[in-house]
Amino acid sequence: MTWDDMQPLLWTATQETFQMVGIATLVTLLLGLPLGVLLVLTDQGGPLRNRVVNKVVGAIVNVGRSLPFVILLVALIPFTRWVVGTSIGWQAATVPLAVGAIPFYARLVESAVRGVDRGLVEAVHAMGGSTWSVVRKALLPEALPALVSALTTTVIALIGYSAMAGTVGGGGLGNLAITYGYMRFETNFMIVIVIELVLLVAAVQLVGDLAGRRLSHRGGPASLLARLRRA
Repeated sequence: MTWDDMQPLLWTATQETFQMVGIATLVTLLLGLPLGVLLVLTDQGGPLRNRVVNKVVGAIVNVGRSLPFVILLVALIPFTRWVVGTSIGWQAATVPLAVGAIPFYARLVESAVRGVDRGLVEAVHAMGGSTWSVVRKALLPEALPALVSALTTTVIALIGYSAMAGTVGGGGLGNLAITYGYMRFETNFMIVIVIELVLLVAAVQLVGDLAGRRLSHRGGPASLLARLRRA
């Protein structure tokens, strides 16, 4: 197969990979972030201490993290079909991608938020701040570099999962690698796809590292006190 034949197929598959990873990342961020923060707030010593809620949420997250993605992909077929109306294609692959990544990112968020200095949290409380103020003015801003790093790790994992989804008709670069690179023995196709995936992961890691470094210079107690004075 010539490059002219490969190019339109690669372009379509790349778009599908970006779409499924992008949507899954957005859903993961919207649901995984509050879930991770909730684990910290409801834990012992947290402002919303609730042992039952913490154990239940923690158990759900642990179950979600323990399932291999390929098994999750198959197990969620009825749910996927109910959500998007089909069990094949990149739209269908987006559902298990998000479901699998949410508990993964939630645990990373939990670790990042736990790393915030407890003295900063106590300072917000001492100034009459509510639990929401603690989250908005102390926990999230101070943990932001670690949260960006966690999101970078999650996006890279989603790229890998999206390639796995291609083995069962999930679309994207993984599906292209199986259909042409493996089944049709198009070695050139496989090499190009592998290189593209490596470059994509490297680009995500580079952007994440740069963003994390930039944000790490903007935090600290001084910035927190400045935010509290402006509030």
